[in-house]
Amino acid sequence: MSLSDPISNLLNIIRNGVLVKKDTVDVPASKLTGKILEIFKAEGYVEDFRLMKDSVQGTYKIYLKYENNKPSIIGLKRISKPGLRVYTKRDEIPRVLNGLGTAVLSTSKGVMNDREARKLRTGGEVICFIW
Repeated sequence: MSLSDPISNLLNIIRNGVLVKKDTVDVPASKLTGKILEIFKAEGYVEDFRLMKDSVQGTYKIYLKYENNKPSIIGLKRISKPGLRVYTKRDEIPRVLNGLGTAVLSTSKGVMNDREARKLRTGGEVICFIW
């Protein structure tokens, strides 16, 4: 099945899994989804993720993270959508909750979080916010 917006699908599956306190959720695999999940893992929002190979595409099994029965992910927000792309200059990279959250950007140097983009002084498409 073809999805029109796999990133929104990823964020909605994670959001719904956190709301019902699931331990794991499954999302369709893609390279962009893998890069976003690497950022989520590095920032401490998810415990781990694994690629489960099946026929063609495969799926990612995401292990959600909880501390004292409270989820690490409080909120997720999709910023750039297929109908309205949102780009930012290197001097105007947004801060999520004054640095407590993370913005995920797709730049010419790859998918990275807002801190790395500021360090490398590169702008790009703002994919999502997570806090």
